[in-house]
Amino acid sequence: MGGAVRFAHALARDEPHDHIRDDLCDDLGDVMDDQAADSSQDAQRLPGCYRHPDRETGVRCTRCDKPICPECMVDASVGFQCPECARGDSGTGHAPAASRPRTLAGGTVAADPRLVTKILVGVNLAVFLVQLSVGNSFDTRFELLGQAYVPGLGSVEGIAEGQWYRMLTAMFLHGSYIHILFNMLSLWWIGGPLEAALGRARYLALYFVSGLAGSALTYLIAAPNQPSLGASGAIFGLFGATAILMRRLNYDMRPIIALLVINLIFTFGWSNIAWQAHIGGLVAGVLTGYAMVHAPRERRDLVQYGACALVLVVVVAMTLIRTAQLT
Repeated sequence: MGGAVRFAHALARDEPHDHIRDDLCDDLGDVMDDQAADSSQDAQRLPGCYRHPDRETGVRCTRCDKPICPECMVDASVGFQCPECARGDSGTGHAPAASRPRTLAGGTVAADPRLVTKILVGVNLAVFLVQLSVGNSFDTRFELLGQAYVPGLGSVEGIAEGQWYRMLTAMFLHGSYIHILFNMLSLWWIGGPLEAALGRARYLALYFVSGLAGSALTYLIAAPNQPSLGASGAIFGLFGATAILMRRLNYDMRPIIALLVINLIFTFGWSNIAWQAHIGGLVAGVLTGYAMVHAPRERRDLVQYGACALVLVVVVAMTLIRTAQLT
């Protein structure tokens, strides 16, 4: 812009302005170069979701071509649609009410796509407050324990003694402030988007199937007198399902892989961590997540819930085998 000002002053003074014109051309060239560089950077950046501009996405609505993030994706016969297009006429002659918006996995699109995650976080926090209030006696009654004499209760306790509920209740217990902090942050960051992509029922099924698989593998492999507690098995299942979902959407896999590697390093690098629960939950989450996002449209419910049932059958089998060994 300096050349333009000098050019105007030269005209006012009626001076020769060949060199001024050269300066102006140089300045204009610099501006055009800067604009070209900015345009190149913009071209390389993915667009933001039309409802959530801060979320970059490479997926667009097949009807209106708006960019949509996983939370806004509604499964369609071809590709994905935005919630607005999915609520409109489907083009099949049916009334709009007959084609309810669906998530990527076939679940119903909810007004609050994180409701189940919020409830799970709330339940875990509430149980932790009970632990702090009641003390160790609460933990010994509900933590995962294979078979052992518990002095505080004065009897032999554990899953092998018929206390199968411990495999479920242990999923909502935590051993320290750091333990519950890390688990709840992971549940919030990973669980919310996954719930939006799967739908409430499928997300809840995935959470409990993964958690129970982690409990079953711990019961099968760990020492019977070794207590275990925590939501880590279920959360590792969410990690596994998230990796499958990102692969399905052709997203960059490096962030989730790096996160998994870091968590696995902590799993095997620190003492007093039930790695069996982490691995059991992760494997169950990968298998169940694959069924959730890759199930054929015409047999979606059968494949999805059939996969959950199959994992539960394996959980029951591991539990019965270990119980037979201990009794």
